This record gives sequence, C-alpha cells and structure tokens, in this order.
Amino acid sequence: MDVDVSGVYRSERGTVWRVNQSDDGHLSVQLLRDGDWIPGPIGMVGLRLSQGTTRLNDEAIRKLTE
Repeated sequence: MDVDVSGVYRSERGTVWRVNQSDDGHLSVQLLRDGDWIPGPIGMVGLRLSQGTTRLNDEAIRKLTE
C-alpha cells in the first residue's frame, strides 16, 4: 500500500500536522512533536478547512525538520 502526503498544515495555535492518503483512499493524520511525526487523531483532517489554518509550502516544510 503506497501512501502519499496530501498536505502539511499549521493551525493558529502552532500545531503542525500532515494528512496522508493511501492508494485506496484511506486518510491518516500525523502530528509533528519534537521533530518526529507521531500518529494523530483522524478528526484533525477537517481542520484543513479552518480559516486559521495555513497549508505549508515545500520550503516551510523543510524548515520544520532543520
């Protein structure tokens, strides 16, 4: 099963998470904590649409792990 990252996001409060989608359409969420991606609650998928959420570009994503 291949998984693609469909986006990395930051909330108004600074929480960073990414949404992954498998080939069969299954979504999963991972939170960035202390430089590591850990499993997160699936309910965070909906936060992508929140007015205060920012989708991060490639440069911002690279800076997260530096």
